[in-house]
Amino acid sequence: MASERAANGIQAPLPGRCGYFVEKKRRYCKMIVAEGKRLCGEHANTAPNSEGENQRRRIPCPLDPKHTVDEDKLEKHLKKCNSREKPKPIYYIKGINGGYEDSMETPRKQVSICALSKEELEKMIKKLLNATSSLNSKLTDQTLTHIALQEALNDPKNGDFAFKHLKQQASLAGNLERLGLLGSNRCFVEFGAGRGKLSHWIDLALQDAKNVYFLLVERATTRFKVDGKHRSRGSTFERLQIDIEDLSLGKVPLLVRERLPVVGIGKHLCGAATDLALRCIMESDKTNQEDTGKEPLEKKLKIDEMWTKRDPMSLSNCTVQSAANRQPVLGIAIALCCHHRCEWKHYVGKEFFSLQGLGAEDFRIFQRMSSWATCGMKLHSIDVGDTEVDNANQKMQPEEHDFEKESFAYEGTLSVDEREHLGHLCKRLIDQGRIWYLKQRGFDSALQYYTSPSISLENVLLTAVPLSNIQQSENS
Repeated sequence: MASERAANGIQAPLPGRCGYFVEKKRRYCKMIVAEGKRLCGEHANTAPNSEGENQRRRIPCPLDPKHTVDEDKLEKHLKKCNSREKPKPIYYIKGINGGYEDSMETPRKQVSICALSKEELEKMIKKLLNATSSLNSKLTDQTLTHIALQEALNDPKNGDFAFKHLKQQASLAGNLERLGLLGSNRCFVEFGAGRGKLSHWIDLALQDAKNVYFLLVERATTRFKVDGKHRSRGSTFERLQIDIEDLSLGKVPLLVRERLPVVGIGKHLCGAATDLALRCIMESDKTNQEDTGKEPLEKKLKIDEMWTKRDPMSLSNCTVQSAANRQPVLGIAIALCCHHRCEWKHYVGKEFFSLQGLGAEDFRIFQRMSSWATCGMKLHSIDVGDTEVDNANQKMQPEEHDFEKESFAYEGTLSVDEREHLGHLCKRLIDQGRIWYLKQRGFDSALQYYTSPSISLENVLLTAVPLSNIQQSENS
């Protein structure tokens, strides 16, 4: 058997390592064995012909039955097992950014869109068209680049997949520069950081900036992180392995110690994670919001006094909340993604929906309809060459339809173009609630295209900068 494995190019076990061959991985186990032993404790009693090499009785670990432990060493193992519940960091407050449950809302079983009758679907479409009739769904194109990524973009070793990510990261860096958010003395908080590539390129784009910190927020254990590559550049990178919902940003020791303003960034922050991130960066450091997971009374706005039905987005009708108790926020730039995974509880634009006469059930239907913008979409961009990428965005915009005048007569389904258009309207409506949320807190917020659909179908960027900064620049 050993000779057959050697003939197939399988290396023999390393000296001092377990001699058990793991069929699933097509290699030998790499666990270190005790002196004089051939097999590790995990395989000593299970391997064929082991002849009871390990005389101790092995039992499944109570914390994770995927591995075993010597029965007489169980107590010691439980104290150091990687599956044990670890102490929570000081910045962990369960559900602090999760939003609040509506007292009048009763949970309902989700209804599939295809289960709606023709009359019910037509009613929801009319609601959608009425709610979006005053919105400008035609976004400006802010597809930019940054010199820091030019070498990587021109490197032929990067394949199509890497090229698409680099184009997006270059545009995000370019938009941060356009908004004046690249500079010294600040902390960039990357939500849903993954490997940390976005922060990596932003760090390179900062060039000679001083006193710059990066907080990389990611709940999953991530492999192949690029954080270690920045030690020679002087920037400080710190990883927070935590769910955004539970992160009290104002209690992070680095921010408490350095007292720096923050810039919130994210690339394809999926669904409800965007709402969690917006609430985290805007509100999570307020001392009066503890671990209740509910919105404090002072946050509940008297809508009648603040907004008018005619123009709910007008700042002249808004009492901007004081920012005195918040971590100073220089700006936000988040590439949006997966609106169909948004959740009403976490959504920051509930009051905006209420102003449109919409509620939780309407949100759930629009949330699912938003997938029509990309699911089953005719991919016109497949054959778009590199030279056409910059203009592809304009070529692929869906034609404008006056859906209120069109007949929605169908045999149970809508056409591809109708579904795509309605899906985009659902996305814009959900995003408009996020803009409303940011504007009432004193931020100038906008949506724009930051890359072409040939690079990513999820190509919309949400940005926000304090209104006070804009007013100062206009007065100077």
